[in-house]
Amino acid sequence: MSKVVILSGSPSTQSRLYGLIHYTTEQLQEVGAEVTLLNVVDLPAEDLIKANFNSPDVTASLALLADADAVIVASPVYKAAYSGLLKIFLDLVPQEGLREKPVLPLFIGGTLAHLLVIDYALKPVLNALGARHILGGVYAVDQWVERLPDGAYGLSEELVVRLERSVKELNELLKL
Repeated sequence: MSKVVILSGSPSTQSRLYGLIHYTTEQLQEVGAEVTLLNVVDLPAEDLIKANFNSPDVTASLALLADADAVIVASPVYKAAYSGLLKIFLDLVPQEGLREKPVLPLFIGGTLAHLLVIDYALKPVLNALGARHILGGVYAVDQWVERLPDGAYGLSEELVVRLERSVKELNELLKL
């Protein structure tokens, strides 16, 4: 069974980003992947800010990432970049921490104007961490994700098609 870690850099667990995360999780679990969501916002802020590598929470999170067969990096877009929360965590990942792991970016923003954030802001950092197989990723616009009254999310047809295509590509790499 392949292990996939979804690394969420959202400072809010109410973000529409979780519509993408939940849908992707379901798709991966349907084919037998073991999916673990790592919400950076749940880690002790002081340990992150001070780069406390001795923190049990930081150590456990980095071990989870190291044990993963693939990583999904998810973030909202603020000021034409991924969240600072995600960056502060990525700064703790060892230099070769993503080597041999396919990485799928999932991003959401308020406008298509920030579509290239994955290519120009995220990919150089992922490359510095040893990632060599970075999938194209999915960038969504907030209005493509609807919050439903029951707490679930409704995704636009276009977004569903793009997520399914990306998950299929990840599954092929993981041989699921």
